[in-house]
Amino acid sequence: MWQSIADRGRWRPGMPSKFPAGLAALNALKAPARRFTGLTREIEPKIYGRVGNLEVRLARTWAEIKLAQRLRYQVFYEEMSAVPTRLAQFRRRDEDAYDALCDHLLVVDVDQTKPGRAGRPEKPKVVGTYRILRQEVAERGPGFYSASEYDISPLLRRMGSTHRFMELGRSCVLAPYRSKRSVELLWHGLWTYVRENRVDVMIGCASFEGIDLQEHEMALSFLHHRARAPEEWRCRARDRLYIPMDRMPFSDIDQKAALKAMPPLIKAYLRLGAYFGDGAVLDKQFGTTDVLVIMPVANIDPRYFEHYGTPTETKSRIAVDA
Repeated sequence: MWQSIADRGRWRPGMPSKFPAGLAALNALKAPARRFTGLTREIEPKIYGRVGNLEVRLARTWAEIKLAQRLRYQVFYEEMSAVPTRLAQFRRRDEDAYDALCDHLLVVDVDQTKPGRAGRPEKPKVVGTYRILRQEVAERGPGFYSASEYDISPLLRRMGSTHRFMELGRSCVLAPYRSKRSVELLWHGLWTYVRENRVDVMIGCASFEGIDLQEHEMALSFLHHRARAPEEWRCRARDRLYIPMDRMPFSDIDQKAALKAMPPLIKAYLRLGAYFGDGAVLDKQFGTTDVLVIMPVANIDPRYFEHYGTPTETKSRIAVDA
């Protein structure tokens, strides 16, 4: 089920940061790609593709970001086992200071979009989302949010001067829309965004549903033995959170069963050629077992280019004007 594979970037107390969260958000508002007038967040309109009644594009206003936050609340807190704060429960939105820093990729059902009233903008039906944080934005603010669980600073020191990083999180799709088409739309949007911003590496935490390590021991062990990042790409879970992933010998692993036990998104990252960090982390608030995904673009299997486009293409293959 999709809710068991949601990616979630989360700020937590104690996370390394250059500024307090509120100041970090305000600092990010100065980014040249965004304009803010009053309570309106204006972003250059970018529609990355459309298939039937579904469209993938960037959120353009704060109102659209709030719709993404409501979708995230519905999936993470109402369908999954995450425990909301009182404020989140009152607002029925999953939100944090990072929402001001990030770009928000949306899948919208254009047939269900409601027209605006009294000159207000239309209200789209947001059915899927991914939150994106580019390295240059993170460095102007509090850094990457996965740094709360993993020590990614050595990787950034080794690779940051020659590779452009991008962090993914808060991925979810509304239950009635959890289909191959919706997932592919999100990937078309992400891949177009990656090429547009000349990103070299995607990182982020992905989750297994539940914190029962015995339930996940075969899948975690498979990732440790077969997909642990090589030394130059490796990041380790922070000492206070570190859970060993080497839970059984490779000879004891039923590889088919291990793959079957993996959430579809983690399995998709694995097939694309992703590496995984050293150690898992239990997130008791969200009721998940987290792993760090490290996806160098150069590792992506070229067979996927036939469907999503080559690294040199400038637009999505499902763009409206393609």
